[in-house]
Amino acid sequence: MNPGAMEEGVKVAGGVVESLKAQPLSLALVIMNVALLCLLFYVARSAMETRRHETEAFYQAQKETQAVLSKCIEPEQILELLKSKGGN
Repeated sequence: MNPGAMEEGVKVAGGVVESLKAQPLSLALVIMNVALLCLLFYVARSAMETRRHETEAFYQAQKETQAVLSKCIEPEQILELLKSKGGN
């Protein structure tokens, strides 16, 4: 980069800092906006983690239910079993 562009960047940054010093309310608003963005990011991340845990728990419960149901005997099978054993 040429030194002219670097010097211009430093001047712009210095001007921004000076204007924020002259208007503390603007600086406070910038800080509050950054804090709000951080808070929203944290809340969204926490919600995503909670949703992931709930989804995993739901699928685990479904697997357990399916395992129990797969071991059940259907009513037709009971009737056939009773008929084959000599029942009515």
